[in-house]
Amino acid sequence: MYVGTLSFDLLLGDVHSLKEKRSVVRPIVAELQRKYAVSAAEVDHADLHRRTIIGLAVVSGDAAHLTDVLDRCERLVAARPEVELLSVRRRFHGDDDD
Repeated sequence: MYVGTLSFDLLLGDVHSLKEKRSVVRPIVAELQRKYAVSAAEVDHADLHRRTIIGLAVVSGDAAHLTDVLDRCERLVAARPEVELLSVRRRFHGDDDD
């Protein structure tokens, strides 16, 4: 079994309220969940209206498949014009981990 996680540190564009922030973040999270069957959520900076961290996790029996899904998720978020991707943190846990 392999588990992979990504956390995206995002700067949001023309957002002036938490309500506007939700209208940007929710569609990104929903698209990640729908397209790639990952668990995803806003995990930090909930009180800031121009910053967010979106975290996601995926479990797979195949390391290559897991890497492919994580790569696709990263490309999807990076391609969103309404956000600037500041950083991505990737973690990969396999059967060898103690």
